[in-house]
Amino acid sequence: MAEIIPMPKRPTREPEPLWRDALGEQLRRIRHDRGERLADTAERAGVSPQYLSEMERGLKEPSSEMIAAVAGALEVTLVDLTAAVVDELRDRRATGPAAVGVHTGLVLVA
Repeated sequence: MAEIIPMPKRPTREPEPLWRDALGEQLRRIRHDRGERLADTAERAGVSPQYLSEMERGLKEPSSEMIAAVAGALEVTLVDLTAAVVDELRDRRATGPAAVGVHTGLVLVA
């Protein structure tokens, strides 16, 4: 008769944040820092306020053209916006489970 051997439990990891969520948070943060209303930024970007709101909440997967339009309306470059999103994602990783010794299986090369 076979013996059932329990497998060691792997530490559970929080799911990786989606790019669109981090992008949306950065867009909202920049807009708020500038003291702008959603409708004003959306008008300058040529998008509807509803669409910009959905971008900020991570509900839309915006095209590169849409991201560029909103970045332009906020007077930030795509490079600066992308760097801010990357920094946000790094900060989340640094404060998440991987930061306390959970092996992720990834090798980072600096």
